[in-house]
Amino acid sequence: MSEELDETARIARDLIRFDTTNWGEGRSRGETEAAEYVGAILSGLGLEPEYVESEPRRTSVVARVAGADPSKPALVVHGHLDVVPADAANWSVDPFGGEIRDGMLWGRGAVDMKNMDAMILTALQDILGSGRRPARDLVVAFFADEEAGGVLGSHWLVDHRPELFAGATEAISEVGGYSITLAGERAYLLQTGEKALVWVRLRARGTAAHGSRVMRDNAITRLAEAIVVLGRRDWPVRLTETTERLVAELAALLGVDPQRVSPDEVVLGTGTAAGFIQATLRTTTNPTLLTAGYKHNVIPDTAEALVDIRTLPGEEDEVLAEVQRLVGDDIEIEVVHRDVGLENPFSGRLVETMVEALHRHDPGVPVLPYLMSGGTDNKALSKLGITGYGFAPLRLPAELDFPGMFHGVDERVPLDSLSFGRRVLTDLLLAY
Repeated sequence: MSEELDETARIARDLIRFDTTNWGEGRSRGETEAAEYVGAILSGLGLEPEYVESEPRRTSVVARVAGADPSKPALVVHGHLDVVPADAANWSVDPFGGEIRDGMLWGRGAVDMKNMDAMILTALQDILGSGRRPARDLVVAFFADEEAGGVLGSHWLVDHRPELFAGATEAISEVGGYSITLAGERAYLLQTGEKALVWVRLRARGTAAHGSRVMRDNAITRLAEAIVVLGRRDWPVRLTETTERLVAELAALLGVDPQRVSPDEVVLGTGTAAGFIQATLRTTTNPTLLTAGYKHNVIPDTAEALVDIRTLPGEEDEVLAEVQRLVGDDIEIEVVHRDVGLENPFSGRLVETMVEALHRHDPGVPVLPYLMSGGTDNKALSKLGITGYGFAPLRLPAELDFPGMFHGVDERVPLDSLSFGRRVLTDLLLAY
C-alpha cells in the first residue's frame, strides 16, 4: 500500500508515527526525532537545516531557501511538530500508527498539523527537485511546543534567534485554505487572523477538614461554582472587521438576509464549519482541567482549575476583569500563558496569490476571510513584525466534519486532499 501513496501522504504518515505528544506545562515526549526526520529531507534537497533545542528534546528545525528574486522580502512557511495527547482507548485505530483506511490517513496530527508539514516538504521537493526556485527567499520552520503556546518553540526562537527570520515580512501556516460546503456548494476559508489566547488557573482556598463535617468553607464547592459560571457564560456577539465581512458573504451564499438573521444563525447554516466559525463571534471561557484533594474523607484546603479563554483581538484585559467579577474576588486568577490576537487585511499581493492558487485547482470557488478561534505560531512571529496567514489548502468532502478533527478522536484527512494541498502550495511558492 505504501508504494501507492503520494509522497505527501507518506511523509505525513511517517511523521504521525513519531509520538510527539505535548501535555503542556513543560511535559512532552519531545520533537527531536521528528525534527531530525524533517531535517534529513531538507538536507536531501541541498538545504542546510539548523536544529534549535530550547530544552533537552524540545527541537525545532529551520532552513532558508534561496528565491529567484532575493530583493523581495522573505516568506516564512512554518508548521509545528508536536501534537496534543490521544487516548488510544477512544480511537478506532492506533493514534500513532499512521493507518491508511477508506482513502484517508488516520492518526494524531493528520490535520493538526503533520499534514501541512508534509505538504511544505513535498512542495519544496517539487520546486527544488525540478531545478526551479521559489519566487522569493523562504524561511522554512518546523517548530516545537506549539500546542503549549510555543513557549519552547516559536516564541523561544523569536526571542533568542530572531536572525533566523531576517528579512521576512509575511508568513503562512495552518488552519486556512480549507474548503467548506454551503448549501451544497464548495467555498474556501482563508485565515486572516486569530483570537487572543489567555490561559488561566483558578484557585479556590478553604479550610481543610474531615470529610464528615458540615463545612461551608469548602474549596472544591467554591471552585465548582466559579467554573460553572464561566463554562455556562454566554458571551455577547461582537463582530470584528473580518467576521462582519465573513457573515455578510456567508449570508449571501446561503441566500439569507443578515439584517433579519442573527450572525449565530448565519454561521449555523454552514453546517460542520460552524464548529470553527461560531467561536470567532465572541469570547469563550472553557474549563479544561480540575485538580483538588487527595483522599475520600479529607476536605482539601485548595482546589484549582484550568480555563482556556479566547478573546477577540485587543479585548484580553477587559475580559480578564469580567472573569474576575464573574467568579468573585475570593477566587484567585493566575495567568499561565497569554498571547496576542491578530487581525490582518483580506487584501494585498499574498492574499491575491493564495486565492489565485486555489482557483487554479478549483476554478471559480468563493474564498472567504475568517478569524480563527484558536491560535498558531503566527502569534510569535508577529513580535518581529511578520504578518501571518493560515493557508494549508485542502479540498475536503462535504460529509467530513473537519473542525471536529482538531484535537478530536479518530483524526484523519483524505489522501486526495493532501495531494491537492501539495499542488496548490507549490503553485503559491512559485508565484509569490
